[in-house]
Amino acid sequence: MTHYFFTWEHETMRNTLRRFVEKELAPHAEEWEKEEYFPDWVFRRMGELGFLGLCYPEEYGGQGGDLFMAVVFFEELARSGIGGLPLAMLVQTQMVPPLIFRFGTEEQKRKYLIPTLKGEKIACLGITEPNAGSDVASIQTRAVRTGNYWVINGRKIFITNGVRADFILLVAKTDPSKGHKGISLFFVDKGTPGFIVSRKLKKVGMLCSDTAELLFEDCIVPEENLLGEENKGFYHIMWELQYERLFGACIALGSAQCAYEQALSYARQRIQFGRPICEFQVIAHKLVDMATEIEAVRQLIYATVWKVSKGEYPVKEISMCKLASAQVACRVADMALQIHGGYGYMMEFPAQRYWRDARLSRIGGGTDEIMKEIIARSLEI
Repeated sequence: MTHYFFTWEHETMRNTLRRFVEKELAPHAEEWEKEEYFPDWVFRRMGELGFLGLCYPEEYGGQGGDLFMAVVFFEELARSGIGGLPLAMLVQTQMVPPLIFRFGTEEQKRKYLIPTLKGEKIACLGITEPNAGSDVASIQTRAVRTGNYWVINGRKIFITNGVRADFILLVAKTDPSKGHKGISLFFVDKGTPGFIVSRKLKKVGMLCSDTAELLFEDCIVPEENLLGEENKGFYHIMWELQYERLFGACIALGSAQCAYEQALSYARQRIQFGRPICEFQVIAHKLVDMATEIEAVRQLIYATVWKVSKGEYPVKEISMCKLASAQVACRVADMALQIHGGYGYMMEFPAQRYWRDARLSRIGGGTDEIMKEIIARSLEI
C-alpha cells in the first residue's frame, strides 16, 4: 500500500523484502512450525542482505535508513505466515541493538552490535523473571562486583531467542538498596561458565520462536561487559521498551493484515447456498469491520513512527499503538477463523495459526493492563 510517509526507496525495499519472504521464508512455514524452530541460517541470510541493519549507520554494518524502513521490514516479515520469526527479529533489530548503539562503548559496538546486524551473532534480552514481569524493578537476579569482575546469580524466563542466542543482554540488580535505581545491564556470552539454558519452553503459539528459561550460577563476567552506566539500567530499559512496543505493534499490524487477506480470499472462494459467502451481509460486514480497524491502527502507528523519527518521545502514543494493534490483531484473527468456519479450526489452514500467534501480542512487551496504566497517567486520569 502506497502511503505518504513512504518514499520510492521504502517501496523498493518493500518489494525486495516481499520477494525474499515469498521465496525463502513462506515455503517453510509448515515445516518450521512442526519443528517448533527455524534454522539459524535465516539470521545470517537476512544479515547478508542488509535487512537487520536497515535503520542503523553504515559504519556499524547498517544501511543508514530511517525508522520507516523498519516498519516495512516487520510488515513484510508478517507475510511469511510464521509468527515466531518476526518476533525473533524484533529482538535482533529493535530490542538489543538500540541499547548497544545508544549506550555502548566503541569496543562493545564492534564486538556485539556489528555482528548482530550482520546476523553473525544472535542476541537475546534478559528482563523477565519467574516473579518479576511487568514490575521490572522487582527483579532478583543479582550482579556483585568482585575486583575486576561481576558475579551474577539469578534466573530469567520467557526469553525470546534464549535457546540459540550467542549472547544475552542481561538485566540485574547491582545495588538492591536503591530499588529501580540499582539496576544495571551486562553482556553475557554463550559458553560463559555458570550461564545455563535450563529448558526450552512450550507455548500455545509463536511456535518456531525459541523461548527459554535461563539460569546464572556464579556466572563471572569482566567489568567491561557492563553496558551503559552502573545503576542506570532501569532507565536504559524503559527507553528501549518504546522501540520494542512500537515495532511490536508493526508486527501485530502486519499479522492482522495477513489474517484479513486470508479471510477475504476464503470468503470469495467458499460457496454456500449457491453463492460465495462474501456476498452474505453478515460476512461482508465482518470483513468491513476487520479492514476498518486495521486501517485505523495503521494510521496511528505511522503517525507515531513519524513523531519518533523527528526526535519526539511520545510514550502515550506508543502505548496506544501497542494496545490498539494487539487488540485489533486478536479480534481480526478471531473473525478470520470464524469466517473459515470448521476449516479455520483445522491445523492445515493458516487461520488457526494467526489466531494462536496473535494472543501473545496482548502480553509480551507490556500487557494491555500496563499499557492502559501508562496511557491513563499520560491523560492525567
